[in-house]
Amino acid sequence: MPQISPEQAGGQNVCAFLDTIAWSEIGTALLKISDDGYNVLVGSTPARPLLFHNYAKHPRIRNAKLNSDAAGRYQFMGRYWAYYRDHLSLPDFGPHAQDVWAIQLIKECKALKAINAGDIEQAIHLCRSRWASFPGAGYSQHENQMARLIEAYDDARRLLP
Repeated sequence: MPQISPEQAGGQNVCAFLDTIAWSEIGTALLKISDDGYNVLVGSTPARPLLFHNYAKHPRIRNAKLNSDAAGRYQFMGRYWAYYRDHLSLPDFGPHAQDVWAIQLIKECKALKAINAGDIEQAIHLCRSRWASFPGAGYSQHENQMARLIEAYDDARRLLP
């Protein structure tokens, strides 16, 4: 579950969408064996979790095989850290900051209205440029099927208070 409250996030639908992104990017198993995904490095697998332990800043640990330094619950690229840290006044790369950053990306994709209306398929479509695991992202990485993402969202929504 996101570390940000539904009130801070803009509602329970937004929190469930954040959970959907995390599920899509890193999967259920890694969410369970990490700090709910907040400390996961790109390339992690349940059999070989790659985790970082200092939230002071984006770890910027490059996975040469994947040519990426994505990290955290929402797999943020290190090259964007300084901009979003300053733009959003983030104190660190901790869980709350990662949630705030993810919500900012959702806003930039103009997907909040769709999320709040419960049109998760449209929200996923709008956010596909930010998350490689969304269908149609086009990053030559694994993309999850829309039906499975909507199922993950529905599961996340049911778990919220």
